[in-house]
This record gives sequence, C-alpha cells and structure tokens, in this order.
Amino acid sequence: MHINDFDYYLPEELIAQQPVEKRDASRLLIVHRDTGKLEHKYFYDIIDYLKPSDCLVLNNSKVIPARLFGVKKETGAKTEFLLIKRLEGDKWETMVRPGRKIKPGDIVSFSETELFEAEVLDYGEEGTRIVEFKYDGVFMDRLFALGKVPLPPYIERESTEADRERYQTVYAQEEGSVAAPTAGLHFTPELLKKAEEKGVKVVYVTLHVGIGTFRPVKCDMVEDHQMHFEEYHVDPEAARVINETKRKGGRIVSVGTTSTRTLESAAVLNEKTGSYEIKAGGGNTGIFIYPGYEFKMVDSLITNFHLPKSTLLMLISALYNREEILRIYEIAVKEKYRFFSYGDAMLIE
Repeated sequence: MHINDFDYYLPEELIAQQPVEKRDASRLLIVHRDTGKLEHKYFYDIIDYLKPSDCLVLNNSKVIPARLFGVKKETGAKTEFLLIKRLEGDKWETMVRPGRKIKPGDIVSFSETELFEAEVLDYGEEGTRIVEFKYDGVFMDRLFALGKVPLPPYIERESTEADRERYQTVYAQEEGSVAAPTAGLHFTPELLKKAEEKGVKVVYVTLHVGIGTFRPVKCDMVEDHQMHFEEYHVDPEAARVINETKRKGGRIVSVGTTSTRTLESAAVLNEKTGSYEIKAGGGNTGIFIYPGYEFKMVDSLITNFHLPKSTLLMLISALYNREEILRIYEIAVKEKYRFFSYGDAMLIE
C-alpha cells in the first residue's frame, strides 16, 4: 500500500488548539461496523454504547513535562531538550535544538539556582542525543518543577499550566510518556464510575508513548515503515479480567491506539484452546498495525481523529477498512468535528 492511500483533506481550522471546557463534552462519532450507520453524539453518551459484559481497557501512562530549556555552560547558548526515553539510571535519549551545535561533551544547565544539568554522551538515532543528568534531590521533582508539557507540534502555541492538567488523563499513574494517550482525555471520574456501576469491567494497562507519535511516515510504501519501540506493561489482575471477559464472549473495548498496541503486543496463542489470551508482564513493542492485520484481542475502539498518512490512521483502518474510514473522516470534516489530541472522539463498534 502507498502512503497516499491514507491521505485526506483537513482544513487547518479544525485542528483543535485548546481542549473543550469539560472533558466529556467533546463530540463523539459512533461508527457501527455491521451496518455502516453513523451517529453524532457527545462523549458522555459513551455509557449508552457500553455493555455490562464489556471490558474497558485504558492506558494509565502519565505524561512527564519532558520539554526543557537551558544554556550550554561553556557558551551560554540557549538550548532545548525533549526527553524521549529513559535508558538506564539517569541516561535519556533526547531530541535537541539547535541540533548541529550540541555535541558529545557539551554540558547544558537548566537551572540558575540548583544543580540540574545534562552532559551529552553520544549521538543517538535519527539526530537524537544520549545524555546523562546530574542533579540535587529527586529527578522527577526537578523535572516537574522546571519542565514544560510537550504539546504536539500541530498545537501552535506554548504549553501553559492548564495543560499540565488537561493534557493528562484523570487516571494517569505511571510516569513515562512524552505524549498523552489522547482518547482517554475525554473520560471523567464520574463517567468511569457510571461505567462500573453498569457492570463494565474497567482495567488499566501501561504503554509509555514515545516520540514516534510525532514522527511522520517517510516511506512511500507503508510496509517499509519501522515503528519506534515503546515500553509496555500488563499486570496479572488486568490480564485475568481481560482474558475472563474474552472467554465469556464479552467485548474488549480499547481506549486509544496505545491501549490497542499494548493488548495486541501482549496477546499469545493458547495452544490448548486455540484462542489468544493476554500474557501478564511487559517489554518493548514495535508492533505496526495496518490493513491486513488480524486483531487478536481488541473488538471495539474509542479513538480520536488522526493525522493524514499517520500510523494511527492505518491502525484504525485495519480495524474497519480504509475506504470506510476515509469516507467517515470526510463526513467528520463536513460536520466540523475537532481533530487530533485536543479534538473530538469516535467509537468504532
């Protein structure tokens, strides 16, 4: 398949620059795969489409304020770091600006009043740097005090204090993402409570969203694209509930593409039963889901509207089909749905 097979027209004014006032007041497009019928709702209506036999799976990864501004100690030149992935100890893979001027041996300081600096150790992949931090106190305390929320590049404004709360799900627990699992941004504690009261099983998995979510597909042919690896984890209780739901014929409703990639990465074939089940534990996944992929665990998906030619658009096209997804996106544009991270959502039933 060619990358242009996943292109569509999107007016710039439909790219959401701010979240709606209330999380669950976003619009929700319901897609019935069995009939092709579409319904235009609001996110708080999601309860009407969840069944007591369902298992709702959410990614509880927490966005860290991974964008740091500092100065080179030797020259005083301004620099910008975007932390991508923790490697070991205090070493991180990092994107840097200005890229050509930051080299191994450079030391960058991020605070005038306390020790919080990084030494560039080596070059990483695709222009990144491997750096090691030195600091007083607790690293995450320093980072949360000095760092900024790394909003996606299509949000054309600086992040604010308000983004620290809104560019984060209400159930975020495990620190490690540089981008939010945005389908979950629409949920409120009250909405999750209603789901549980209805009998829906609500479980959490973890996938730390990496910089790959910002990077475009550069290959002409989709099959040639290589995903970046991301760390995931599924605890034993979550695996038990998911597997039990599947055995009883209930639906696995995945909240977002990151939960979907986690579930499909953790699925293993049970030789005795001939069916797939979730294996507790974790690792690093570079799973790439595009049309032709056969889903092992996920039955339905709650997701936002994704960028043209993106791997996320390819994933949802694999769950339904490419032609229908592009038709639905065309309708969403005509209906002026809001797109991308702070935008509206859809449920693919």
